[in-house]
Amino acid sequence: MALSTSPPGPPIEIIGGFESTFLPAHDRDIFETTEHDVRWREDLDLLRRSGITRLRYPVRWHRVEAVQGVFDWSATDEVLNHLRDHGFRPIVDLVHHTSYPAWLEGGFADSGFGPAYLRYAEAFARRYPWVEEYTLFNEPFSTLFLSGHEAIWPPYHSGLQGFIDLLANVLPAVAEASRLYRELLPEARHVWVDTCEFHTGSDAPGQAYADMANERRFLVIDSFLGRGYDAESQLGRDLAPVGGERLQGLEPGFVDVLGLDYYAHCQWNFSVDGGTAPTPTPLPLADQIGQYWDRYGLPCILTETNVRGHTGDRASWLKYVLEQCEHAQARGVPVEGLCWFPVIDSTDWDSLLFRCDGHIDPVGVYWLDEQLDRRESVMSTAYARAATGVRAVDLPAYRFAEPVNTWLRGYFPQMSHWNFSMPPSTDIGSSLPRTTTRMELRIVDAK
Repeated sequence: MALSTSPPGPPIEIIGGFESTFLPAHDRDIFETTEHDVRWREDLDLLRRSGITRLRYPVRWHRVEAVQGVFDWSATDEVLNHLRDHGFRPIVDLVHHTSYPAWLEGGFADSGFGPAYLRYAEAFARRYPWVEEYTLFNEPFSTLFLSGHEAIWPPYHSGLQGFIDLLANVLPAVAEASRLYRELLPEARHVWVDTCEFHTGSDAPGQAYADMANERRFLVIDSFLGRGYDAESQLGRDLAPVGGERLQGLEPGFVDVLGLDYYAHCQWNFSVDGGTAPTPTPLPLADQIGQYWDRYGLPCILTETNVRGHTGDRASWLKYVLEQCEHAQARGVPVEGLCWFPVIDSTDWDSLLFRCDGHIDPVGVYWLDEQLDRRESVMSTAYARAATGVRAVDLPAYRFAEPVNTWLRGYFPQMSHWNFSMPPSTDIGSSLPRTTTRMELRIVDAK
């Protein structure tokens, strides 16, 4: 699609978010390694001062039901009641990646996962009937792909067989939960959250794999909605030997809002030698949003985005994604909001959570110093301005530092109309250490 010249619609709402993924092998979660578990009032005050009241907020099932069948809602009560009483509007996240109780020893492959998950989901809905928006299972495609296809997260299965086995074990329970919530929370909306992908190929084998991956990106939500997949397609032929028919004709679940998580590494390029991210020829984000809108016709939220780098890099990426959301909106897509995720720096994503070293990930709106104090920067200033309704055209464009400058070079044609400047010399966040650390991204069988 060409960039729209239509006048912009209403300002895109800026949404907050906090990271809480549980690392089962270490019995720690990111609330704890960033000290959000004890500084949550401070962190919510940062949001309020930025003018933001809507936020993605997780419920820590792994702590709520640390003992099987025994729910301890005390910490959850304290935070969620605070949110309600202080005018915040949470999109409550019931399972964020591997955030399930440790007693589910098989994780997403455990035969007890479905009944346990449904018991927990029902208990939550009955306790918090005032919740207006919820996510039943964050990023089911990418979570179960990393757990079942790439052997990066427990239960460390690999290949298409492992992936489909996990989907067949998890999706029916999530769909049933969505039907249950239609009864228990009839006024609330289910915000389905998953990655927003598009892939390219640089040779014939690579393009063949990219074509399959571009079909595969819809497999989970299509299965959840009872649409199944085309058995005659390449993906369908690949799924036949691994029991893909288990995903055909599932009793449908319900989705009210389509949440799209977008990072530069959501666009891979494949060749005979394997895959790399991001692709050197990325599709504009507005075009990707349009593809999902055309397929599902659901209102959209950009539910996650960030870039690993200096705070000036982050401010420029915020300008990019906001501008692209505005373009999608101008083309008629109902884009309800944009969530920079997370509000504060995360930890240990450099190893995709394999290690638990408290290694600060330079991705937040507010950066964390070595004492985990929350620090302001040009990024937090740009974020607060966007929250007041300032359009992307009026946000600053700072020159990217390395390695982001090299990593995002494929995006530069989409930014050629910007007037770049250097971040102010007084901004400490634009010279942070450890911003050269790369995430350990890989695809095990892109052939």
